[in-house]
Amino acid sequence: MEYAKMTPQQLQAEYDAVSARFQELKEKGLKLDMSRGKPGKAQLDMVSDLLSALTDPADCIVDGMDVRNYGELSGLPCAKAYFAEILGCKSEECFIGGNASLNLMYDTIAKAYTHGLLHSEKPWAKLDKVKFLCPSPGYDRHFKISESFGMEMITIPMTADGPDMDAVEQAIQDPAVKGMWCVPKYSNPEGVIYSDETIRRIAGMKPAAKDFVLMWDNAYCIHEFDGDFVPFPDILSLCREAGNPDMVFEYASTSKVTFPGAGISVMATSVDNMKYMTGLMSIQTISYDKVNQLRHVRFLKDKAHTLELMKKHAAIMKPKFDAVLEALDAEIAPLGIAQWKRPKGGYFISVDTMDGLAKRTLALCKEAGVVMTGAGATFPYGVDPRDRNIRIAPSLPPVEELETAIQVFCTCLRLAALEKLMA
Repeated sequence: MEYAKMTPQQLQAEYDAVSARFQELKEKGLKLDMSRGKPGKAQLDMVSDLLSALTDPADCIVDGMDVRNYGELSGLPCAKAYFAEILGCKSEECFIGGNASLNLMYDTIAKAYTHGLLHSEKPWAKLDKVKFLCPSPGYDRHFKISESFGMEMITIPMTADGPDMDAVEQAIQDPAVKGMWCVPKYSNPEGVIYSDETIRRIAGMKPAAKDFVLMWDNAYCIHEFDGDFVPFPDILSLCREAGNPDMVFEYASTSKVTFPGAGISVMATSVDNMKYMTGLMSIQTISYDKVNQLRHVRFLKDKAHTLELMKKHAAIMKPKFDAVLEALDAEIAPLGIAQWKRPKGGYFISVDTMDGLAKRTLALCKEAGVVMTGAGATFPYGVDPRDRNIRIAPSLPPVEELETAIQVFCTCLRLAALEKLMA
């Protein structure tokens, strides 16, 4: 029965029962973590042959160079070719970085502030105001980058097809709006795949700012866990065809393909952007870890081989997502106190509670020993205007621990809803 339809007496009886269950869970002394989208141990063990992909000094010679030495700022040609095949772009449009694409994203924004981008009239640090579009719910680390540079963040509502493009197209008429964050496939946290129409409108945007930058974080481009691989368009080609060749910077990594702490990443952008950015980057570094780049190319081989590996990841991931969704369907759906997305890829499940429940639910979870992403994290400045969005990250715990953790979550959500309704 839906909580909103219960009589005061029924609510009190339910509150007493759920409170007793909450106390039982607290007494277990749990210490469970669903705060970040980390691969679980089984996934890491599955790819541990990566560690022995280079076993002989002779293995370190590729394309006539010794990868143990200096050189090749933009990355090994074989690594650029690998990511170009994954993303559908050209090798010369790829720059290979270290284990975190987030570092490349931060560096792009930092250089916009210190030096300006290719088409900037002046460094952003010398502007009176810089605004950035933030589709929300979105990725908290994107928003933290913007906040750390003092940007004014503008919330753009997410729809089932991606960002609300009417709102985007209106916002970019302001020349102070310098860019937009995007996670186009299995968006963090809702698991939305941007529609072809949305992507076409994004590529064809005509911002007032000549140095508007589309930060295209394609983190989950090959991360299906339910069903076959879903192809995606090459955003660089689409922007070029729309007359915006230098507008987009695309990012991806092997963080959830091999080792998050020891993977490789890519920044893909136009050849003109690449020439400008590598000119700046050549001052700060000689090159990223080419030994690790070659290790990954030897282990992952190509797109087809990598997609086969991702099916093995999916076999580990799907039971975890199923466990969460089945618990939500059984414990929460009949009560009418929340709704959620059912993603087929990515690393998160996004739950929208009744207004005003997210902070209280997560505080109760913490009290019961389950750590989750903080309430509000999926919105700019950490402020969810309706205090309702909660990001669940099922990937790290084993299924048996996850089943316990989601029982805690469901109990805490029920208790928070009862408190609100009874008040």
